[in-house]
Amino acid sequence: MSGSNTVSVMPDGQPPRSSRRKIPYIILALTGLAVLVFFVGIGLGSQTTSLPDVVRTLLGYGTAEHSLILHTLRLPRALVAVLAGAALSVAGAILQGIIRNPMASPDIIGITGGASFAAVAFITYLGGSVSIKWLPAAAFAGAALISIVIYVLAWSRGVSPTRLVLIGVGISAITSSLTMLMIVISPVNTAGQAYVWMTGSVYGSSWGDVYSVLPWVLVLIPLAFYLYRHLNIQELGDELATGLGSPVQLYRFMLLMISVALAGAAVAVAGAVGFVGLIAPHIARKLVGPSFNGLVPASALIGSLMVLLADTIGRTVFLPLDVPAGVFTAAVGAPYFIYLLYRSRHSG
Repeated sequence: MSGSNTVSVMPDGQPPRSSRRKIPYIILALTGLAVLVFFVGIGLGSQTTSLPDVVRTLLGYGTAEHSLILHTLRLPRALVAVLAGAALSVAGAILQGIIRNPMASPDIIGITGGASFAAVAFITYLGGSVSIKWLPAAAFAGAALISIVIYVLAWSRGVSPTRLVLIGVGISAITSSLTMLMIVISPVNTAGQAYVWMTGSVYGSSWGDVYSVLPWVLVLIPLAFYLYRHLNIQELGDELATGLGSPVQLYRFMLLMISVALAGAAVAVAGAVGFVGLIAPHIARKLVGPSFNGLVPASALIGSLMVLLADTIGRTVFLPLDVPAGVFTAAVGAPYFIYLLYRSRHSG
């Protein structure tokens, strides 16, 4: 089940010096592009705000109308898109590293499926009696619970990447079937709400959503970057990683929990935005190489760009409709996933 997603590193987990030199410039370019897309994006909508007016408003010198549109409606939505995209993409990069399979991602191995199952169950059975504000907590709990189940079932004197991904795919299929069953037997309005959430949308995001996902991103993405040597070494295989002195099972568990927490936090506020955790690490790998010291920040920036662009397109191109961001990420991600399957059809 292991793919060809290998990494060229030195014995201490460092990439070759020649590949390290270009990483800061690529990260800087991605950061500049993300900032530009962010500012232009929040100015677009049914009422367009020019880039200078956007900057003035964010600095506190805009009109009351611009302040209402940007600060209350568009800014928290854009920030949730950025944070959710970064969290999903880094979660996917970590999973691809510890599983050593280029097709690993939170939605492929069951983490997103667990969140979706819990969220749809909440909407179906508790939506009328419990405040909808608890929906993110239910989604996060579902992701965490399913991840624990996957890890326990995959354990046999340690967790191997092959068992982890096979059991994850199986659990994902089960949760998807149960989720669809709940939607089919639900009332029409409840089913519609569940479908929108499962598609993935940051519509209606508030500052509360920003504050709920922000701590996870600010803590766990730097932590993943700090552990990049262990991610690099794990891609070399368990035997070689153990020979280099890395406690494989300990760091595999730590990195898996980081990935689960990032994916759970993102899905809790943005819904099941598909394929970001699959595509963004691949694009980042093409730009900065396979070493995780560049891959983690590059994946975060590219994931942010993907969800932000998808939401901006869905919010502006089809006015007065507001198309969920997940529609566009799936439109790009599904063909890319098929391409990965085709490319790796002869791998062992």
